[in-house]
Amino acid sequence: MKKITVYCGSNKGHNPAYSQGALTLAQELIKRKLDLVYGAGNVGLMGVIADAMLASEQKVYGIIPQKLVDIEVAHEGCTELIVVETMRDRKWLMAEKGDGFIAMPGGIGTFEELFEIMTLNQLAYIRKPLALYNVSGYYDKLISFLDHSAKEGFLHQAQLNLLIVSSDPVELLDKMEAFEPQHIDKWEVK
Repeated sequence: MKKITVYCGSNKGHNPAYSQGALTLAQELIKRKLDLVYGAGNVGLMGVIADAMLASEQKVYGIIPQKLVDIEVAHEGCTELIVVETMRDRKWLMAEKGDGFIAMPGGIGTFEELFEIMTLNQLAYIRKPLALYNVSGYYDKLISFLDHSAKEGFLHQAQLNLLIVSSDPVELLDKMEAFEPQHIDKWEVK
């Protein structure tokens, strides 16, 4: 892995642990000499992780639609700022550029990106590690719901097993580096 796509909030959330988690993840990415691919925002957790990476002179690739540039939320300090037309273009380019994916705490956009990568992996459009950075238990209820979905027969347990979950960025990145893609052969869940 050389570039990690990080999905995260355009807000910082109420818990200061989320911003601290972004800084801790940035430090581990820097330590491993991994570049950041992200949504190019200068706000929220996106701004926190990008600023930390840039302060250490690690490369940051920001991908943002023109509409968000127009409302001045683009991080002009990115090593490379890629402006695209639509959110769909942004998501595909972020998926294409990253060698692995981490979803930090975030809102509906982060959830959408997380589930899109899960789908792309399931259908073998990509074969890359996906991780939930579960800062302060942020994703506990989502993990519980995904377990419920598997138990109810709507999600393959094998697909769920591919999702890496940790509150520790060292463990998270270690597991991502050890990731072995698996193909799920059957359409129906048993």
